[in-house]
Amino acid sequence: MASIEVEFDNMRLTRDSAYEPGKTSLLLVDMQRIWCEPNLDPTHPQDADSYYHRRLREQVVPNQKRILDAARAAGCNVLHTIIQSLTNDGRDRSLDHKLSGMHVAKDAPEGAVIDALTPVENEIVLPKTSSGVFNSTNIDYVLRNLNTRYLIIAGVVTDQCVDMAVRDAADRGYLVTVVEDACATYSQERHDAAIRAYSGYGWITDTATVIERLGALAD
Repeated sequence: MASIEVEFDNMRLTRDSAYEPGKTSLLLVDMQRIWCEPNLDPTHPQDADSYYHRRLREQVVPNQKRILDAARAAGCNVLHTIIQSLTNDGRDRSLDHKLSGMHVAKDAPEGAVIDALTPVENEIVLPKTSSGVFNSTNIDYVLRNLNTRYLIIAGVVTDQCVDMAVRDAADRGYLVTVVEDACATYSQERHDAAIRAYSGYGWITDTATVIERLGALAD
């Protein structure tokens, strides 16, 4: 489908419009030890040789690190969302998370962002107790305070929490970039189906292209 250009806020915009300085943010979704290290997740046990962990290890984490470095160099705002209860007993969790047996206590070490992507000073960490970061955090309020128009999204899992972040961000008026080779789910088929399903909600691209765009901001 041909790219559609619209007039918005005195600009001509398309889904893949060039990023603007001061208006571009990076959101990394659920890149925590419990979901990214083998056999820590009791709800989706996966050993180190599974498709999911191989993709994380060989592609997703290295690509996210490159994007994160480029975003920091360009002066972009960086946000990390994590699944984590506000209480140690998890009584504040959503009903769905309770029914799913999903609980990361607020002080649990496995809830921390993985070492390769550890937030630095002044990066924002938003704990959530639902699949959708826009449902159980104040991210929309935060992004608007940060003057965000372009939201780059990568993380896990492609067809669950990433999916909801993409759709909800698009519905709230952000220009979403989905970094396809910096996301993962439990099979290639699920990943591909998810990307196809929400391709209409943002610009689907790859790590190299996003880094090039961020490099232009840094310059």
